[in-house]
Amino acid sequence: MTLKDSSLWAIDPPEPNLTPEELIARAAALRGNLRERQAECERLGRLLDATLQEYLDAGFYRVMQPRRFGGYEFDLDTFLSVTVELSRGCPSSGWVFGLMATHNLIAGLFPEQAQAELFGDGDFRCSLSALPVPVLRVEGGYRVSGWWDYASGCEVATHFIGGTSVAMKRGGEVVDTRFIAMRRDQFEIIDNWDTLGMRGTGSRRVVVEDLFIPEHHTVPSPNPLRPIVQFPGRGLYSNPAFYGSLASLLVSEPAAVCVGIARAAIDEYHENILTKRQWGPTSPQRCELAVFQRLLGEATAYVDTAEAALHQVARMWTELARRSMETDVLVSDADDRRLVLIEQQVVELASNAVEAIFRTSGSSASSRGQRIERYFRDLSMIRTHATLQFERTWENVGRLRLGLQPQMPF
Repeated sequence: MTLKDSSLWAIDPPEPNLTPEELIARAAALRGNLRERQAECERLGRLLDATLQEYLDAGFYRVMQPRRFGGYEFDLDTFLSVTVELSRGCPSSGWVFGLMATHNLIAGLFPEQAQAELFGDGDFRCSLSALPVPVLRVEGGYRVSGWWDYASGCEVATHFIGGTSVAMKRGGEVVDTRFIAMRRDQFEIIDNWDTLGMRGTGSRRVVVEDLFIPEHHTVPSPNPLRPIVQFPGRGLYSNPAFYGSLASLLVSEPAAVCVGIARAAIDEYHENILTKRQWGPTSPQRCELAVFQRLLGEATAYVDTAEAALHQVARMWTELARRSMETDVLVSDADDRRLVLIEQQVVELASNAVEAIFRTSGSSASSRGQRIERYFRDLSMIRTHATLQFERTWENVGRLRLGLQPQMPF
């Protein structure tokens, strides 16, 4: 679709009166269904069709989508709450929501004509990989042949956004970096996702061959020399969410998933110590023993703190975005990285809870297919993500506070 006057294009969301509270309640209500489907989701390596339909019926993917283009335009805190609830039901299914839904907001940063074309009828589900693929600058746009790994949710996506490094000739010097957007019919998927955990996320390889991307389907992307960028779509909206910083937005996604996984592990542990004995048939119930009571309290403390920090990040992110909107001064790299630092500690707190639960649940809980075994594998896998290597962020935040330039992304 190409619109001659995209400023006239607008569509209503399916439920104009839907509230953030109702959307979060819908996510919590799916917990039982998602838990029953965990094993099948993992076996198939993708979001199940029934789950996708429930997501679409609930309107989850529209949570931060511009209201003008069929979304609800809710705030970051609402998105994080929905992600926690869905991940508490099924880590992989929560990830496929969480690692896609904020990309609807990112699409709202593209030029107006692109937004009208990309959002279409309002059903927009976008996978994203920021790893830069070489592209060639040509008249009117860019030409790309290459692939992106770790495209979570690409099997159920309607679109994909990929990072690129731009050259003026093949093999030439990189002169720019940009995000490019494309439809599902413009890319292929290669199944190369076979990992210890998060097996149901479908984080596969996206491949394109000699694809032309028009200029207006691209926006600047951060790079080491330009960590903070201005996006052309920001002036279209009065919602501060469209003025927020990018890195901490993206890292909030896995942080929320980890809180949900830790909540699920506590749910399972609670059931475990109520129904199992310490050693064997003649030993005390685990719930009667102080050590298990303390461990349940310890795990709860970790996760309650993690979730409190997660919601505080949402408030800080939104306030910085509001200030940017009002002053026309972009959120600084230093502020963005400090939010990432907090998000990484959210993941570490959630991990502390899951590791304590796994270690003290007994060997039976580590059997293949047991939920605690799956939660331990999944959270361990998430911690390998490039954006969650907190040692790098500590160093970079320290360098910025000392007036030095950061040495690496995040």
